[in-house]
Amino acid sequence: MSSNTPTRPDWKLLLRMTRPGFLAITAVACLLGLATAATGERPIDWLLALLTLVLALAAHAGANVLNDYHDALNGADAANRDGLFPFTGGSRLIQQGRVTPEQTRALANWLLAGVVLGGLLLAWATGGGLLLVGLAGLALGWAYSAPPLKLMSRGLGELAVALAWGLIVVGADHVQRQQFLPLPALAALSYALLMANILLVNGLPDAASDARVGKRTLAVRLGARGSALLYLLIALLAHGWLAFAALQQLQPLATLWGLLALPLSLAAAWWLWRQAEQPAGLRPAIVLTIGAGLVHGLCMAAGLAGLG
Repeated sequence: MSSNTPTRPDWKLLLRMTRPGFLAITAVACLLGLATAATGERPIDWLLALLTLVLALAAHAGANVLNDYHDALNGADAANRDGLFPFTGGSRLIQQGRVTPEQTRALANWLLAGVVLGGLLLAWATGGGLLLVGLAGLALGWAYSAPPLKLMSRGLGELAVALAWGLIVVGADHVQRQQFLPLPALAALSYALLMANILLVNGLPDAASDARVGKRTLAVRLGARGSALLYLLIALLAHGWLAFAALQQLQPLATLWGLLALPLSLAAAWWLWRQAEQPAGLRPAIVLTIGAGLVHGLCMAAGLAGLG
């Protein structure tokens, strides 16, 4: 870390602290929730949709910043010399001396406080059911990194991520319909599973440094080959569930457009198996995994929106 005391971060540095490149997956989750809502009788309220998007992005950004703070405290990011930046290993801004842990914690607190205030306003406008979604999402974002739960260190990070992104879809739908219905939860499941795969593949380049500081992620626990096999299983389960749910009329047939992401997931699984023991070569698998999630969610949303 630089010996110079970091100055107050400007807006560009604050934006980098949130790891904005990953926020697209949250935007797609919101679009998927809006698309499930569009199949109903209510017209989309675009002002509420915009507020939903802003709050979801702020919550994701806050969770990212909080993760950087706690990974600075536990030494995981400082020990990481093998990360594939910017995909793994955090933003690196604390380690580069650009910001302090205190500034990082302050930004996380401000972001999450804004989410709470905005969420209360949105719940007041759309019904108290949204409070349940918001509280669950904030709890997952905090428990993922922060002690005493530290879900990421207990091999439960992927489960937390899947639940969190499923909640975004359900919450975006609820804002529009002001009630809970099965469709958004059913449609969210395959997308949520692919979000879990993003965390799983991202954990492999960091596994050695995570293990050194006692951060027992799923990639650490399963090892390279075990993680690669689990990745393939999750990818097949996500797309298999989508096909099953659509063909069994649990969700509209239009969601089958999401299967266009399957070749990307299979290509990522193949690359991951080939390079599992060589984390430095996993960048293509990470890019393919993120692409599969985005294509899956966007294609499902496009199909549902056309149906609506």
